[in-house]
Amino acid sequence: MSQKILVINGPNLNLLGTREKDKYGGTSLTDIQKKCENYSKKIGLQVDFKQSNVEGEIVNFIQNTKDNHHGIIINAGGYTHTSVAILDALLAVKKPTIELHITNIYKREDFRHKSLISKVADGIICGLGADGYIMALDGIKKIIANEN
Repeated sequence: MSQKILVINGPNLNLLGTREKDKYGGTSLTDIQKKCENYSKKIGLQVDFKQSNVEGEIVNFIQNTKDNHHGIIINAGGYTHTSVAILDALLAVKKPTIELHITNIYKREDFRHKSLISKVADGIICGLGADGYIMALDGIKKIIANEN
């Protein structure tokens, strides 16, 4: 049985491909989802791909991993820097977690340099564009394998 991974995308990531192409590139979230689904099959993972602009929905996604998923990849967008609720949900479910950012948050505005999610993440990928999602799948697979 393949391991199931939840890939969570936060606010405004549904606008990828049209939003600030100089920062985020021209790849849409749908394109990223298809790449993740195809790649995950090759490496023996199964992905559930979610996006929400609503903080509470993201918390629900995380809580629902308790018995259904082996790990989490999360690009929480702007909630990365502000959401204690998302941090608390990640702490509660105790799943292997990779924090992901398309841009390098440390080369951006000062407020983006602080991530609440980093406190619980097993790994962080930032600044590698949409390719970071594929790297995150490789990373989460390795983290899960090392736990067993």
